[in-house]
Amino acid sequence: MQLRAVIFAIGLMVALLGAAMIPSALLDIADGTEQWHVFLISAAISILIGAGLAVLVGGAPPSTGAREAFLLTVMIWIVLPVIATIPFLNYGMSFTDAMFESVSGLTTTGATVMTGLDSTSRGILLWRAILQWIGGIGIIVTAIAILPMLRVGGMQLFQIESSDMSGKFLPRITEITAQTGIVYLIISAVCAITYAACGMSAFDAIAHSMTTMSAGGYSTHDTSFAYFNDTPAAYAATFFMFIAGLPFSLLALLILHGRWRPMITDPQPRLYACLALGFALVIVVWHEAVVDPPIFDHVFHGFRQALFNIISIMTGTGYASAPYDTWGEPAVIIFLIATFLGGCAGSAACGIKMFRLEISFKAVLAYASQIVRPNRVVRVRYAGRVVSSDTLQSVMVFVFLYLATFVIATILLSMTGLDLLTSISAAATSVSNVGPGLGPVVGPSGTFQDIPVVAKWICFITMLMGRLEFVAVFTLMTARFWKG
Repeated sequence: MQLRAVIFAIGLMVALLGAAMIPSALLDIADGTEQWHVFLISAAISILIGAGLAVLVGGAPPSTGAREAFLLTVMIWIVLPVIATIPFLNYGMSFTDAMFESVSGLTTTGATVMTGLDSTSRGILLWRAILQWIGGIGIIVTAIAILPMLRVGGMQLFQIESSDMSGKFLPRITEITAQTGIVYLIISAVCAITYAACGMSAFDAIAHSMTTMSAGGYSTHDTSFAYFNDTPAAYAATFFMFIAGLPFSLLALLILHGRWRPMITDPQPRLYACLALGFALVIVVWHEAVVDPPIFDHVFHGFRQALFNIISIMTGTGYASAPYDTWGEPAVIIFLIATFLGGCAGSAACGIKMFRLEISFKAVLAYASQIVRPNRVVRVRYAGRVVSSDTLQSVMVFVFLYLATFVIATILLSMTGLDLLTSISAAATSVSNVGPGLGPVVGPSGTFQDIPVVAKWICFITMLMGRLEFVAVFTLMTARFWKG
């Protein structure tokens, strides 16, 4: 294994993360913040560590293959959160809280242990937004370029090249990152401009555009997006959150190449849109037929609130415009289901993803059909193509690991003294990288600040597992991987 290539790439990423601290330093200096030096020191430490690692291995790496890609994918998501804690530690946070905040930021989970955001320095608020924006592009590139090559969770369906990738990994990453990054930057800029036009301050517009397009959900206010309920910003957020849950490869074809047909013909966006609209309609219809006194002012108000929060949870953005966990048990169940579903593969969204839902459903139907007629050959098709047994196996392994991780995390959280609802929702929101859970402790009106220290470690380890799509982590745990 070419460990030199892995160390060089990690060093480069650490240095870049350090450079990303500089805007927060400049903002704190401009604001005259008492701790203006925090980000300058943090940036210097990070850049020195990153440059030291790159120099240590003697410059640019040789060609890399799948094993290096596996190791690099996992190590980046472990090392970068540790480096990202440096500003939080310098601001006086404990190591556990700093790790929780940085892991939640880079995995774009959006769960937070911070309170008093309205009075927090703008430098640290910008840093939280930058973490999520960086995490979002990292997630998209991983899903488009790396996971298909590694055949993780059925992602080989979206493999761009079918040829042997040995020695082509880094050039391919560079090409894909360039196109994806351009699209990500364009949409983020349009989102910020739209937010500003809807009445947000320039700072709020930039910070929220970063956390919207990354499907992250960190806000600059304690009340999250409810702070902007009196502005049209909620409409813009609903639209851009939905965009963040679409495949960025298709968005690149649409924006950079003018090819709109793939977006129409791909089954993922259709299922994604139908589920979001369907869940919102069910909540509104149930409310109008049953709830008395009414929660919403009128039907349109109810649909707007329901659609905003459903898309926020499905994509894993985690903004909250209302305490939806008080809308009644049917709504709570719908939001819990939406927590697991996620958006499209190749997007910034989290969860099981649309293509796995469709393939799993069709696989169950095929199995049932074959039980009735054992001699019949039933093939599972997706997007007009027959799904190979290898892909089916990958999808089923992913779903099993996803649900197993959720169950184990729930049991472990309940053993820390948390009540059942908090344990279930905290595990669900962590494994799905959503952010807010349900109930008074970790719900949309609460934070993760008051849960036990052990529970915080369980949550952010689960966040990393969910963001790495499980299979990559378990592969590294096998002796065969290290033997070659």
